[in-house]
Amino acid sequence: MPAPRKYPDELRERATRMAVEARRDPATRPGALARVGNQLGINHETLRNWVTQAEIDGGQRPGTTTDQAQRLAELERENRELRRANAILKSASAFFAAELDRPQSR
Repeated sequence: MPAPRKYPDELRERATRMAVEARRDPATRPGALARVGNQLGINHETLRNWVTQAEIDGGQRPGTTTDQAQRLAELERENRELRRANAILKSASAFFAAELDRPQSR
């Protein structure tokens, strides 16, 4: 279960949008993330991470998109569950094979 988010999604979207707009204008580009972060009470490194991920999701920067990361996490979880089930089935089949090899006393 993921940790609870410190910032609401609306604030995250608004801050990201403001920072991207501020970075587009060459006059306001230097220090844009720090300025927007201070205005909204968000750490500038947190805002930088949000903007970077938004650029990746928008196709402006190479990297793993949010959807791809979520799908990868789901596949890894499913893989762990299948490996666990496989291990259980292997040990069960070994147990039953050993039972069949034992001589039956009547």
